[in-house]
Amino acid sequence: MNRLLLFIAANLLLASFSGSAGAEEIKAGDLVISQAWSRATPSGAKVAGGYLTIENKGSAPDRLIGGAGDIAGKVEVHEMAVKDGVMTMRPLDNGLTIEPGKTVKLAPGGYHLMMFDLKGQLKQGDKVPITLEFEKAGKVTLSLDVQGVGAPAPAGADGAGGHMEMKNMPDHPGMKMR
Repeated sequence: MNRLLLFIAANLLLASFSGSAGAEEIKAGDLVISQAWSRATPSGAKVAGGYLTIENKGSAPDRLIGGAGDIAGKVEVHEMAVKDGVMTMRPLDNGLTIEPGKTVKLAPGGYHLMMFDLKGQLKQGDKVPITLEFEKAGKVTLSLDVQGVGAPAPAGADGAGGHMEMKNMPDHPGMKMR
């Protein structure tokens, strides 16, 4: 029982230290963007994911079209899904619609930003500036708070989003990347 209490206390303490990560809210038109974060990358990595929450407080849909940042050669909006045991990842060529009155979470294992051709390592504690482009709200600059390599999400952000985690994903004959 003492070990259980110690474990719970340690987790609460860790959560309190990381509670401000991703806490910044950016308002752009009818959109509120929050909990923007990424994971640290190993030296030499050429890709990274970006995650955030977008809430549409307006009466019309908006669409996340893409993004850009000095850290990457290209930033795209992607979707990852598992169907019949096969994982697929693909760019959303037409962007990601945020319906009025709805919240969309970009999280590991689901919708996410894909940063290609990284020009440097993402290190835990860094704030990486990127610019997102929306159909109606236009260009929005924000910073991704870089968490640890295997971080599920910053405290207060539901990183799972109902999707599969990608931590230490093994090569598997049944998995197909698109």
